[in-house]
Amino acid sequence: MGDAPEPLRLVQDLVNTLDVGSGQDGLEAFLAEGVEVERVRAFRELLRLVCMDHAGMNISSEALAIFEDCLAAAPLVLTLGGDAGAELVPAPGLPPTELLFAQVAAAVAVSGKDWLRLKACADQSCRWLYYDRSPAGRGRWCSMAVCGSRAKMRAYRARGNVSAVSSAEYAQ
Repeated sequence: MGDAPEPLRLVQDLVNTLDVGSGQDGLEAFLAEGVEVERVRAFRELLRLVCMDHAGMNISSEALAIFEDCLAAAPLVLTLGGDAGAELVPAPGLPPTELLFAQVAAAVAVSGKDWLRLKACADQSCRWLYYDRSPAGRGRWCSMAVCGSRAKMRAYRARGNVSAVSSAEYAQ
């Protein structure tokens, strides 16, 4: 688990400007001048929802439609030549907010199936974006040592409480 490869790193860094656990939000420091902070904040949370969907936490079709509308408002163009060959880039002349949306759209477009490995942590108090490097692509937590361990401990305790109740009921 960990850092996403380029160009998905932009998406990961954008979403991770909010520490869900502490509520600390570094979005404004992350953004270029002239970007509409509230629109980007809403877009960031849509990105988080989509990455939660990648991790198996289904999102509503309405949220997905809103996300797709944001990307549709951010046109891309195909450039040819140079060392990169053909490349998808934001259309020239976009306002700052749409430019950021287009940069995200380009990152998603060129990443192919790697995009599906960008996931939000299953821990509700975390939701940190991570790149799932597990062989099967079935990772659930940003860190097994922290969030994964907490989840497994909660599940263990829940099973213990259930069996204690069942044993007490059985004894009666």
